[in-house]
Amino acid sequence: MIVIDDKYISDDVVEKNFVCNLTACKGECCVAGDCGAPLDEWELESLKTIFPKIKSYLRPDGLKEIEKTGLYTIDDEHGYVTPTVNKGICAYAHIDEQGVVGCAIEKAYNDGVVDYKKPVSCHLYPIRVTKYESFEALNYDRWDICKAACKNGNKLKVPVYRFLKDAITRKYGTEFYEVLDKIATKQYESEM
Repeated sequence: MIVIDDKYISDDVVEKNFVCNLTACKGECCVAGDCGAPLDEWELESLKTIFPKIKSYLRPDGLKEIEKTGLYTIDDEHGYVTPTVNKGICAYAHIDEQGVVGCAIEKAYNDGVVDYKKPVSCHLYPIRVTKYESFEALNYDRWDICKAACKNGNKLKVPVYRFLKDAITRKYGTEFYEVLDKIATKQYESEM
């Protein structure tokens, strides 16, 4: 385990490899699961701010669900989460011409329409953050739908944390990522 400040990082985050392969999984992580994407409290205001600008990016059933239940809902286990349509696909999901599911918010971000990329929990996946009273645990979440991403990561030799450099930096800052990278690099060198 790696400890940086009050963040406890599972060894799997630096030892396991992962690179998304959307052509294989078709964005199944936006469809499967028992609830929507977990949201940090500060993201609730971001959703309110960007919603009018992203409406045109949403699928009709997603927009209808958001108008019915709100921009976010509350899950007993995860707290604030994105709404889902019929307990499946995220209400904020977008489906492209090839049938790949992605984030409508991220599409709007990539088009320069909004400055909020997507929920941080989605950006960080396959890292899941669990908050405790005095620390946060960062764990690598293994999910069968990501087998192609694991295979791709192994082929390219890209550890989870390096694949998620932008997401980790977004959540915890550049200095945090650089410290993690130094520790992970040193750990790998000592194991060779």
